[in-house]
Amino acid sequence: MTAPSDRTARAFGLICGDMMPGPRNTLTDVPGVRVGHQSLQTKTLNTGVTAILPAGGNLFREKVPAAVEVINGFGKSAGLMQVEELGTLETPILLTNTFGVGTGINALIRRATGTVNPVVMECNDGYLSDIQGLALSEADALAALEAADTDFAQGNVGAGTGMSAFGFKGGIGSASRVFGLDERSFTLGALVLANFGRPGDLMLPDGRKPHPGDLKAPDDGVPQERGSVIVVLGTDVPLESRQLKRVARRAGAGIARLGAYYGNGSGDIALAFSTAQRVPHDVAADFLARDVLAESRIDELFKAAAETTQEAVLNAMIAADPMRGFKGHRRRSLREWLESRAG
Repeated sequence: MTAPSDRTARAFGLICGDMMPGPRNTLTDVPGVRVGHQSLQTKTLNTGVTAILPAGGNLFREKVPAAVEVINGFGKSAGLMQVEELGTLETPILLTNTFGVGTGINALIRRATGTVNPVVMECNDGYLSDIQGLALSEADALAALEAADTDFAQGNVGAGTGMSAFGFKGGIGSASRVFGLDERSFTLGALVLANFGRPGDLMLPDGRKPHPGDLKAPDDGVPQERGSVIVVLGTDVPLESRQLKRVARRAGAGIARLGAYYGNGSGDIALAFSTAQRVPHDVAADFLARDVLAESRIDELFKAAAETTQEAVLNAMIAADPMRGFKGHRRRSLREWLESRAG
């Protein structure tokens, strides 16, 4: 069995772009960001919750600038309307399965003060898990929040436990890029919940395309582009919400590089936030002084968003272990496919 450090795209020579990754090559390379998981696995369940904490302290009292880009709006996410309108994020972000959204909302509300806008996003893990079992609890969501740290697992963990991508096992993946602006170093990181793509459509950075016959289980049925992918981008570059929306939109470029085309039944959503300047809930003055990136310098972040999204999805699929889940449904690991063709 390969070690976790070998379960990455880079370990298999799959390099997405030419920008430099951060020291962990994850979203938590952005200072202050933490990620935690809670997984739930039984004979019929393969599901969970992943929590992303954009910053420390009280997010409701000290919000972070944020924006959302709905690439294809098929899904049941919560809180995105207020992020779109006000341009801030005031709770941690929870990722879970489709029917766990309400539970995630309740958990975020109970741990906060005031009428917070809980942000919960989802993908459907019903192929490998009994989603109708409604098994996730508020305690699971809180456990994911409590587990949040700078180091975290990828693959079949948390919200990614029962997810699929391009006919392979999907899951949670992450990547980051570091770059310079005004002689200072900055970071942009991505975390994805990968549960999308048709078997046979996956395009690897080296040009290879796994054939559907290499992975299609007998019980898969007719391949369709449906599922979902959630992309969360974080950066320490000072950006306003309009600029963050532009950055979030470039996650779509990374998804497209993999061979997806945002099918009718695929919920493809990107949310971006900046940790550079908190937004106080209570202000005494009429104006806030803000630093904002010059628009002519934003291409560096566009490129980083595309590269990290592409690599994060591959990291999710390569870190994931093969799984036999609900009703005997099976998913092969992309890592297995790559290992079978090594050398």
